[in-house]
Amino acid sequence: MPPLSAVPEDRELSPVTGWTREHWVAAADDLLLAVRPWATPGFARIDLPGEPARAGWVSDGLEGFARTFLTAAFRVAGSGGDDPHGHLENYRRGLVAGTRTPGADDAESWPVIRSIHEGGQPIVESASIALALDFTREWLWDRLSEDEQDQVENWLREALRHEPAPNNWYLFPLSVASFLTGVGRGDAETARAVERALELLEGWYRGDGWYSDGDGRMFDHYVGWAMHLYPVLYAHLRAEDDLAKRFGARLQEFLATFVLTFDGDGSPLHQGRSLTYRYAAVGSVAVGALTGATPWSPGVSRAVLSGALKHFTGRSTTPDGVQTRGWYGPHAATVQPYSGPASPYWSSKAFTALLAGPDHPLWTATEEPVPAAGPAATTPVPPAGWLVQSTPDGLVRVHNHGSDHHRPSHLAAVDPLYARLAYSTRTGPTSAGNVAENSVTVTDRGRTGVRNSFEPLGTGPGWAASRHRPEFTGGELPQAAVLSLVLAHDAWEVRVFRFDAVPAGTPVAVTGWALAARGPADLPSTVEGTAVVLGDGALTSRLAAVTGFDRADLVRAPAGTAYGDWALVPRLRGTLGAPGALGVVVAALSAAGPGPAPAVAVDGQTVTAVFADGRRGRVTLGSDVPRVEW
Repeated sequence: MPPLSAVPEDRELSPVTGWTREHWVAAADDLLLAVRPWATPGFARIDLPGEPARAGWVSDGLEGFARTFLTAAFRVAGSGGDDPHGHLENYRRGLVAGTRTPGADDAESWPVIRSIHEGGQPIVESASIALALDFTREWLWDRLSEDEQDQVENWLREALRHEPAPNNWYLFPLSVASFLTGVGRGDAETARAVERALELLEGWYRGDGWYSDGDGRMFDHYVGWAMHLYPVLYAHLRAEDDLAKRFGARLQEFLATFVLTFDGDGSPLHQGRSLTYRYAAVGSVAVGALTGATPWSPGVSRAVLSGALKHFTGRSTTPDGVQTRGWYGPHAATVQPYSGPASPYWSSKAFTALLAGPDHPLWTATEEPVPAAGPAATTPVPPAGWLVQSTPDGLVRVHNHGSDHHRPSHLAAVDPLYARLAYSTRTGPTSAGNVAENSVTVTDRGRTGVRNSFEPLGTGPGWAASRHRPEFTGGELPQAAVLSLVLAHDAWEVRVFRFDAVPAGTPVAVTGWALAARGPADLPSTVEGTAVVLGDGALTSRLAAVTGFDRADLVRAPAGTAYGDWALVPRLRGTLGAPGALGVVVAALSAAGPGPAPAVAVDGQTVTAVFADGRRGRVTLGSDVPRVEW
């Protein structure tokens, strides 16, 4: 197989992306060959350059092995054992060397698996190793000596004996137990690990195919690349027919809305943790296509898959092909403390698609346009409290009134990747140290109250709403709450805010979509009265007041976003006239021009918007759930 750069596009079979299965195989080979120079002599660890994660550089080296091993497994298993680059032989050597003396202070030994409270990152990597062994059993595991198999099992079993993090981490022992059972080494300990994971998974299910990643309302890419991927593969590998039906039906429901969040150019939604995994976001799409648990045709599934992989090709690696921590190249604010130099290689989950062989419809069907390339649409996702909004320019926005990354009774610092009112496939949030885009704030005695943990109030056709109590550093504003609602149609958003129990005279502010660039000269803008227009040549951000705000300006965000080193944020400010008063604005983010703005009228607690095509939406704010009529 030639390198990816030498594989010609096929615009007849793949009119959307031009990419075929050959591109995927080549991309996997390129990825694996690029990390080889960084492997230890015994290939047990891959020590990529860069600052270590909090688990330390030895754990990082294991991560480099495990995550790329998963790519190698999908690539070789999907090719029926064909392995022209000898990938599996390297990983066989590394597997034996790494498990010979776990915890020893040498160049090859893997760290011992411990609990989440003792630096438990190896629990995560055990799942990738177990899955890779499961899919390559006849070419790797079965060729190990019995002693070698014993030492690998001894290392893996520790994942069943230590406490994971209280979220998707419980699915890692599931994969380990599944593998051990599949090779005839199951027992009461493996059965308990499976039972425990499946029981917790049921508690995290929120309906319509959506899970929360643990207790609370944590909705992000983990729903697809963890909460669906591991259970569906478990049922698939172990031929658990009843579970396969249950998890397959949920995956099908999930993909019906999740696929809508991908941009027409292939980019995933920029929201949530671990975005440095990038095109791992299509892992659930691949598993759905592989198992038939998808509402989408093979042509649409491939367009989503190849669109995401192609989108990041050439944008996410160093010149020598090693993936960086970030989005488009390095970006510190995108990276969590647990992310080391090899963390981006969880992108391996996308290569689940290669388990579908060359004759599978995923690869033989003609590619079809992705949903975001179609007519303008708004789709509610009630379990997540989201409203997905797309326009024919391919741009997708997700209005967030349900995912806040908080477990009950566990307050945490504001996370820009969850706390915002909206996210998109072409913009990213500003850093925690800069002004927040897509936010609503109240200011009390010089302190700015932020939206952190919030209560979903519902979502439906063209709308979503939530309520939050502003959080202040060093105090609170008793009983104060802000109700936020968006009414969306075409490229426009009517954002409605009610400031309950907030004293008259309190300063309030709303910000719109931030745009990033290399510097001020790349972001021409106009500020006229209470309206702001900001453009970078590819995108335009608009924000204008209807009521409640009397000043407009642009705020600089020198730390930029994942899309550029420097950013500007449109802002509207005002002073609250009375408790319970409304603030109403119109906003838009557009690549092709949003068209005429809607006409908006406010009458007491009722807001009516008439859009350019004549569609009319009316919002009436009561004491509880808003009433929305179209």
